[in-house]
Amino acid sequence: MMSEEELRALMLRALDGNAEAYQLLLQRASSLIRAYLRRRLTNAPDEIEDLLQETLLAIHTKRHTYRREEPLTPWLYAIARYKMIDCLRRRSHHEALNDPFDDDAEWSSVSDEEASASRKDLDVMLASLPANQRLSIQHTKLEGLSVAEAAAITGMSISAIKVGVHRGMKALAHMWKEQA
Repeated sequence: MMSEEELRALMLRALDGNAEAYQLLLQRASSLIRAYLRRRLTNAPDEIEDLLQETLLAIHTKRHTYRREEPLTPWLYAIARYKMIDCLRRRSHHEALNDPFDDDAEWSSVSDEEASASRKDLDVMLASLPANQRLSIQHTKLEGLSVAEAAAITGMSISAIKVGVHRGMKALAHMWKEQA
């Protein structure tokens, strides 16, 4: 598995026009994204390859939006996540057409505005954390990666990821209490 630095270096070379680096980046990204999707769509193996292709196409068409100074894997996983959500929405839309309990669920749903506000609050709080804590939480808690995968991506040790998650979550809890 390639480290975050190696993947990012491939992306930067690809953005500068290196076709070989771009091909290698897509191969390495495919492995990461396929594993990411498999962990989340365990009951839909047929959809994984379709989603992988959709994600790679989105990466290709949106590569100009990548910020060179930012880590690459969160950007890749965000695209995969959005493609997965689109797929789940399409699937649930078809299933919802036959769901007689759909109307009863309205009382428990969270509005898009509330979800958006919560996400903005979380983003602000995460941004205030040191990079090691922020990245540890982002990879393990938000993206669902294992501690070992997060360590490989960030170049930190497994222990550093665990400590970063622990301290970061503690700091977030403290910030949350102060906001309330």
